[in-house]
Amino acid sequence: MSRLSPLPEPLNARPFALTEAEAAGVARSRLLGRDLYRPSRGVRIPKAGPPELTALVRSHTRLDADTFGSLITAAEVLAIPLPPWAVFRPDGGGPVTTVTEPVPWGKKSGAHFREPGRFLHLSRRNGGTLPRRKGVAGHRLKVRDGDLLEFDGLRVTSVARTWVDLGSVLPMEDLIVAGDAIISEHARTFGEQKQPVVPLAELRRFVEGANGIHGVRKAREALDQLRVGVDSPPETKLRLMLDDAGLPEFVPDCRVDDALGKPVWTDLGCARFRTCVEYEGLHHLLPEQQALDSYRDQRVAEAGWRQVRINRIDMERGPEWVVSRVTQALRKQGWHR
Repeated sequence: MSRLSPLPEPLNARPFALTEAEAAGVARSRLLGRDLYRPSRGVRIPKAGPPELTALVRSHTRLDADTFGSLITAAEVLAIPLPPWAVFRPDGGGPVTTVTEPVPWGKKSGAHFREPGRFLHLSRRNGGTLPRRKGVAGHRLKVRDGDLLEFDGLRVTSVARTWVDLGSVLPMEDLIVAGDAIISEHARTFGEQKQPVVPLAELRRFVEGANGIHGVRKAREALDQLRVGVDSPPETKLRLMLDDAGLPEFVPDCRVDDALGKPVWTDLGCARFRTCVEYEGLHHLLPEQQALDSYRDQRVAEAGWRQVRINRIDMERGPEWVVSRVTQALRKQGWHR
């Protein structure tokens, strides 16, 4: 068995288009090597490591100047949080699943509707041909000025446009989670200021002018439920859980003034009943963070607030468990349904 010649860097570590390989002097016969996946015509991926999503999208968009990443793929490239079922996941060690006849998104008989995370979502403008490649869910989108951007060398829909498009594929809760992440900002007395990816006012203007875009109706409904100041998807889900239960409103990034009048920032707070809720992720298990949390808890208690600490296990037990814990705290602070 003949030994394969090494590929030039950086082609040996990422997906690439055949045009790139030819420009680098790679022989066409080498591109048929057993060490390369062939996910789609014109694209090769080294088997040595898992494919990187951005590089895989870039290898496709370089083949065609009219093609760009969109919907779930654009969201993942732009680091917009997605539910686990939507995140791109290669099958069986290969980079993508073979799909010989892509169908438009939303056709319930098609595989794209059932398992969106198994495909790259690529689009062309309305009037263009539908992208038809193995492993690709193809779309035609109405694109306006400013709807596309260059990110890390590849073409994708803008953050605001991507969020509106997600309204056509995500459940309402997941769309709100994504929106909260996009608009999140805060300026506390500790740590660095957090700047929004898209300020709420700017996102609102975009959505108001997004007539004719699939998903805009749900995006407009979700927009009214977005809140500035959320630090993580679980915080959004926790807030929505409390809202759905009919509890008093809890505001993200709520300020509590301690006994000395100095601010303490809580994840969710109801000032009317002096009750706050903290979502504790894995970093709260670190000794340094536990010391800070203990000091925060003391200051909050001395200010006359009652605090409820919620973690992943609580959330997995479901709304009834979480809501009952917060309800008990509210009642002890004077709330009556």
